[in-house]
Amino acid sequence: MARPLSRRTLLRSAILAAAVPGAGAAVAPAASAATLPPPASWALQPFALKDVALGTGIFATKRKLMLDHARGYDVNRLLQVFRANAGLSTLGAVAPGGWEGLDGEANGNLRGHYTGHFLTMLAQAYASTGEQTFADRIATVVGALTDVRTALRTDPKMLAVTGKWGGALELVRGSHQYVDLPAGVLNGASAITLSVWVRPTHDANWQRVFDFGNNTTRYMYLASRNASGVPRFAITTGGAGGEQGLNGTAALPLNQWSHLAVTLSGTTGTLYVNGTAVATNTAMTLTPATLGTLTNNWLGRSNYSGDPLYAGCYDEFNVWSRVLTQAEITSLQSTEAKLSSPGLGNLASYYFQATTGGTFPDASGRGLTATLKRTWGGPSHPGFLAAYPETQFILLESMTGSDYTKVWAPYYTAHKILRGLLDAYTATDDARALDLASGMGDWMHSRLSVLSEATLQRMWGLFSSGEFGGIVEAIVDLHAFTGKAEHLALAKLFDLDSLIDACAANTDTLDGLHANQHIPIFTGLLRLYDATGETRYLTAAKNFWGMVVPHRMYGIGGTSTGEFWKARDSIAGTISATNAETCCAYNLLKLSRTLFFHEQTPAYMDYYERTLFNQVLGSKQDTADAEKPLVTYFIGLTPGHVRDYTPKQGTTCCEGTGMESATKYQDSVYFKAADGSALYVNLYSPSTLTWTEKGVTVTQTTSYPAEQGTTLTFGGSGASFGLRLRVPSWATAGFQVTVNGGAVSGTPVAGSYFTVSRAWKSGDVVRVTVPFRLRVEKALDDPSLQTLFYGPVNLVARNSSTSYLPFGLYANAALSGDLLPTLTPVSGKSLHYTLNGTEFAPFSEGTEDPTHAYFRRSEPKAVFGTVDSGVANPAKPDGTTLLDEVWAAAPFASKAALVARVRTVVDAWVAAGLLASADGVKVVSTADAASYVA
Repeated sequence: MARPLSRRTLLRSAILAAAVPGAGAAVAPAASAATLPPPASWALQPFALKDVALGTGIFATKRKLMLDHARGYDVNRLLQVFRANAGLSTLGAVAPGGWEGLDGEANGNLRGHYTGHFLTMLAQAYASTGEQTFADRIATVVGALTDVRTALRTDPKMLAVTGKWGGALELVRGSHQYVDLPAGVLNGASAITLSVWVRPTHDANWQRVFDFGNNTTRYMYLASRNASGVPRFAITTGGAGGEQGLNGTAALPLNQWSHLAVTLSGTTGTLYVNGTAVATNTAMTLTPATLGTLTNNWLGRSNYSGDPLYAGCYDEFNVWSRVLTQAEITSLQSTEAKLSSPGLGNLASYYFQATTGGTFPDASGRGLTATLKRTWGGPSHPGFLAAYPETQFILLESMTGSDYTKVWAPYYTAHKILRGLLDAYTATDDARALDLASGMGDWMHSRLSVLSEATLQRMWGLFSSGEFGGIVEAIVDLHAFTGKAEHLALAKLFDLDSLIDACAANTDTLDGLHANQHIPIFTGLLRLYDATGETRYLTAAKNFWGMVVPHRMYGIGGTSTGEFWKARDSIAGTISATNAETCCAYNLLKLSRTLFFHEQTPAYMDYYERTLFNQVLGSKQDTADAEKPLVTYFIGLTPGHVRDYTPKQGTTCCEGTGMESATKYQDSVYFKAADGSALYVNLYSPSTLTWTEKGVTVTQTTSYPAEQGTTLTFGGSGASFGLRLRVPSWATAGFQVTVNGGAVSGTPVAGSYFTVSRAWKSGDVVRVTVPFRLRVEKALDDPSLQTLFYGPVNLVARNSSTSYLPFGLYANAALSGDLLPTLTPVSGKSLHYTLNGTEFAPFSEGTEDPTHAYFRRSEPKAVFGTVDSGVANPAKPDGTTLLDEVWAAAPFASKAALVARVRTVVDAWVAAGLLASADGVKVVSTADAASYVA
């Protein structure tokens, strides 16, 4: 009986039907050039990076540091892992380390992701600056990845290098390559000599120069390094415990040619290194004859699957059916075998320079042709591109639990590569990049479309191994370019229904989930909504955002503790040294921005300003470095935390997104209405917009946030549209707009947009005044734990104490409610203040000073205008103090209004038994006697 069609199967069929115009008809790409068309469902559209030039200010300063890194870092280092995986020359480049390469965390099982990030950074840098250097570097990467994909689609070919006597074979570390010899190579010899020139390139123990055996019981091997780091020969019919062996006395030098030889006959075995006998064993009873015909006859691979493959070069591997004399072995040191006294091996002889393919002829006369192979088989399937084999993707399909030492988020890595290629295509119009991206889409569809729905749900629900980042967004973008029905169908295959359905129903199930595994899913769902019109995607994304902001958000805009979410509204209870993973901020910004395209809810851009001006800017160290991007992973919010700008040796996910953030700071300063009727100014940032369709330029001049406002000057004439200026939610008073010096009528409302509509002329000047005030934000679960904001700027205390610092802020509060008069400005340092001997500075400054993002609010006495009443500031059971209740009514129009408020609150507290009557009188008289800042 046929299985009933699931919802996904039905929709997938509908997608394919809708996307294919007719049987056999060609599908035209949605765009004829490298431009991603804005979806029809977007009410607003972004400007291209090239259309918005950054002016002098903090963003340009931070970006310059990253652009210098982008110019100076050797991209061949990034390509090393790709080339190695394909068996190509790595051009002597050293992998970046950390998560890139084979020696970092989890054996480098995320390698390749960083190259994708870097490619995106280069694309954004080129789009922003037009500097040819960035385009050239993109071309280098795309060209190399094209070569890599080609190599992966064929059988491995010999990588020729300069050898001891001519050409030699190199087995690149990370290539998964070895040489397979025919089964009869040892020929059951009772006496034998094996001779080989090697040049090891890595110092991992237990690399096999050769290993002839059936399994881990019956074998004969020569390791370039044993557990002590010296060469070892062993033969056994009883596994490791029965080995009869020979150990060298010194490690082989790396990157130098060394000659190894083993002789074995009767009861005597001898190991030679560079012609010198370094070990002899006269109690050996095993020979190749004892082993019999063996299944696995390998150069560079071990019968123990956990041992590393040999990394290095081979020249002249010879096998004789007799024991060579000391003199004969000595002769091999100065003469190639064919000219030496023993001549070529009579059982096997391989020169390695005699081929450009993947087979090696046998010069012994026995015709034992050897073959270069990969441990994972191959060739790869069409379109596959990665820095590791397909095995990670294949193994994921059967995993029921995570083990990132075996499989670490292969589709996450695929996302970064795919995104980087798409960005390279849009920046440079290099058709090779789109071809590579399209091939990846084809390959993923071929893998995932044949899996059951249950398998897909299990895969995507696995922490870490099943993480796929923002791949859905990238695939929908890919479909917009290619028009391939399979690509849109592929995007649907990543649906994690349990998460989507819960969020669509506004059911918060985020507690315990890995934050950054799930945030980018929702940006992808928005793009799926754009492509399919399925409203549950849009609803789920909106509801999800509301579950994070503000319920799991720290003051700087970041989220997560140790990468995970805790219970809703638990802020103070989750403060740690591993808060606010920087990738989470990057992805929440992208989600907020995309939501705003659909619905112009000002809260999305309020969040954008908060996070961009604080966590994102503060995650980049204010130091130049050619080797590291210097971006945080976590931003600890514990007292006295010192930011780590080179986490986990670099090349983490957060350093990748950090590189991207620092080269697209201008992407959300301005948006345009889809119908051209309005220009949204979302961020106050020095910049120049070129709005080509309108023939208008807008130059924004400001030192915001050091300046409390901005000036916009128009170029071009005759364009009519509404200028929509964001009124931040914290700008509760004094927001003003003038045009050419004249005030604009209307009442700006905090947390909205203020519109000025007119036909704009060249020379028009709009002045926006955005008064700041010092305010606190309280932790949702502990009102006494607070963080300090001055306008959009989070101010952090710089102090080495590892305990929460107590601060009071009402002592000289202004009638407006502004707490700033209690602090003392630091001369010559904008946005720096002191309080009780501690300096406060903007979170955005990328220093290594110990900081306190949160402090303990302490108002022990009822003080007004710096006058102490001598009365203790009483508190209610919920922690609300008398002063809290007084100042909650700010702003006050006059001192009399403040005193009246004090009197009302005091009377209520006295009546409730919370304050003695005599103390109440003192409080009111002190308030009346004090002087206040307006």
